[in-house]
Amino acid sequence: MNLNRELREQAATFLRRRWFLKECGVGLAGIAAAGLAGNAVHANVQEPRTDPLAPKEPHFPGKVKRVIYLFHAGAPSQLELYDPKPGLTERNGQLPPAELLEGYRAAFINPNSALLGPKYKFQPAGECGMELSEILPHTANIADEMCLIRSLHTDAVNHAPGQIMMNTGSQQFGRPSFGAWTLYGLGSESADLPGFVVLTSAKGTSGGASNYGCGFLPTMYGGIPFRNSGDPVLYLSNPAGFDDAAQRASLDALHRLNDQLLDSVGDPEIASRIQSYEMAYRLQSSAPELMDLSSETPETLEMYGVKNPAESTYSRNCLLARRLIERGVRFVQLFHEAWDQHGNLTAAVKQNATDTDQASAALVMDLKRRGLLEDTLVIWGGEFGRTPMVQGGNDGRDHHNRCYSVWLAGGGVKKGHVHGQTDDFGFNAVVDPVHVHDLNATLLHLLGLDHLKLTYRFQGRDYRLTDIHGELVNGILS
Repeated sequence: MNLNRELREQAATFLRRRWFLKECGVGLAGIAAAGLAGNAVHANVQEPRTDPLAPKEPHFPGKVKRVIYLFHAGAPSQLELYDPKPGLTERNGQLPPAELLEGYRAAFINPNSALLGPKYKFQPAGECGMELSEILPHTANIADEMCLIRSLHTDAVNHAPGQIMMNTGSQQFGRPSFGAWTLYGLGSESADLPGFVVLTSAKGTSGGASNYGCGFLPTMYGGIPFRNSGDPVLYLSNPAGFDDAAQRASLDALHRLNDQLLDSVGDPEIASRIQSYEMAYRLQSSAPELMDLSSETPETLEMYGVKNPAESTYSRNCLLARRLIERGVRFVQLFHEAWDQHGNLTAAVKQNATDTDQASAALVMDLKRRGLLEDTLVIWGGEFGRTPMVQGGNDGRDHHNRCYSVWLAGGGVKKGHVHGQTDDFGFNAVVDPVHVHDLNATLLHLLGLDHLKLTYRFQGRDYRLTDIHGELVNGILS
């Protein structure tokens, strides 16, 4: 009797527990779904269910709507390009002062190496008189549009950590990139192209896909690399015998199945999958049209320095960047890794400038003449700079993270302006230093996004592009 009563009580307890777990949604599946749904909540607005990439309102009216990021990986030498140092020329071959090297960490060289003067002369450019290298004649033509920051500094001293730091705000893999945060915060205005497109020239970057990845954000926010030849995206073309009607029917069936699963578990990655399938379908017509430069005038091709429209070059990618933002793409990033001059500095820097100077300047001028520059932000920069000391005999420079140069052009930034100053050796930023976190906070601000509010909850913590750092650089804002 007692045994039967105990069994009945246990059964009742089990039924009550089973009902509770099922009906209240607090079982393991329910907890997981709730966590995923919680991660998907945007700090500013709720992501639209039907289109996660639909345009979103910024935190406040931004000065720019879109970004073209010209990322020159490998660490361009600011001393040969943007930061004139006549005092360094006078001290060429001398040892640096001992007090300058206290606590200094170089990547490869003995810090007590001889000083190396700039290999090229500088001259005033534009009405603003900005001093630029003689090997940047085309950039000199846009000096009055540029905001040149000479006092940027970072934490990293090697390429992969430096590139990831510059693009994600962290030296560690797995954080969302600046482009991904931008897309997460603002969505995209393009229905037929990805909101974040990546183009490469020269060679791949040391930091790889982490430079443009989504990290822990839903995958729909990551950068989509466009290939340099063939289909812009792999497997974009249909195989023989598979027509448009069959493809559309298959996609509709997949859409219904994914919708049912999304309703059931609420996983944001399912929404990303739906979005990816539909975007791939639309890309089949939009991407080939984008990549076809036959509609561009000979004058435009010549301005960018595009000699063969079918050949993948930095010049062609700059022109494609303009075409992408014209079609509503929110963020375009070009990667050109060719600037790692540990030796052969004199010839290699000049060749790199020849390969990129004309197209970089043409992009700014082309955007301006089309009325796009006023609400587009163009960024030119790399992961760090180069040492004032010599490496590789008498013609090379090591990595240097204490000061380097980047420039901006477009809406919201001061034109013809130089921000910050380095010491006579080009060793430290001594006036208005700008950390990478400060730069990223300011770039988001120009887009109308508060870097303190643009957050995403992951593993119990709110993350942001600037982590726990970052101050606005008001001195570059117009």
